[in-house]
This record gives sequence, C-alpha cells and structure tokens, in this order.
Amino acid sequence: QQECESILTTTRDIYKVYVADIHSAGGRTADVAGWQRQQIAAAQPVTSKNTSFRSDELLGTAVHNPQNEALGSIEDLVMSPQTGKIAYLVIGRDGIFGIDEKYVPVPWGDFKITPNVNMLVLDTTKAAMAAAPQVNSDQFSRTGHFDQQSQKVDAYWNTLLPGKGNDSSKG
Repeated sequence: QQECESILTTTRDIYKVYVADIHSAGGRTADVAGWQRQQIAAAQPVTSKNTSFRSDELLGTAVHNPQNEALGSIEDLVMSPQTGKIAYLVIGRDGIFGIDEKYVPVPWGDFKITPNVNMLVLDTTKAAMAAAPQVNSDQFSRTGHFDQQSQKVDAYWNTLLPGKGNDSSKG
C-alpha cells in the first residue's frame, strides 16, 4: 500500500506542475466535469440504438451515475447461455489496480451509453452498488448455475430499477 500511495503522491505532484505550466503559458485546463455532465445528459439506452459494441470498446469503460459520481469501470461481459447475447456487464469497483476490487454484475439493458462510447451511465447510487450482489473476479457463476445467479442479480436490480427492461433472460 505504501508503494501505491507513493506513486499517487508523485503523480499528483507531476500534475500540479503541469497545471501550473499551462496557467503560466496562458492556457486553460479543460472543464472535465462540465464535459462529463454534457455526455451524461446525451446518453441513450444501450438497447435503443441500432449499434453494435465490441468488447474492447466496453471493457475498461468508466461507469457514472446521472449525478456524475464514478461507480467503477467495466471489467467483464457476461453472455447468456440461452441467447448468446450480452446479459450483464460486470463493474469493478473500490479497488486499486485490481487489489481488493469488488465485482458487481448489472443487467445490460440498465445501462445508457454516451455519444462517443466513452462512458456508461447507470441510474443508481454508490450505496446501491455497495449492497448489490457480487461475483468472483474470474467468473459470473459456476458451470450450470447461470440461472440461479441471474435470478439473484435480476431480483436485486429489478427492485431498484423497475421498468428499465433489465430482464437479462431476453438478452
């Protein structure tokens, strides 16, 4: 942990010097929060577009809620064995470089995507994410237990996000 904190401190110091250099040259730093709010406002449900997504576009993508709070990033995709379509996106959260990270599956249909596919939006809170069912880092469910795991995950999200079309069995 000490090594990670040292790296973060060094990175912050480098960034402070960078910002000071930009300001001294008359430049402005980007309004990242404002840009993110615009992206979130323009986000559309992933299922409403006639757009295909590659796994490399989704993996690692940041997930924010409509209030622009970071919820984590996409760590994995889970395909339905019945339909062969994306059933869940697994959000990695609360860890540093994968250490002590929690993995929360969320039904695919509950996400919105920003216009440039650079951020996913999920209408939930950090507290709801913390209370959500988790999965192991290396698998959604054991072989043959997809339906059981899906029922648990769907039941949780259906109570929080009713009417969002998050029945994963429909793929």
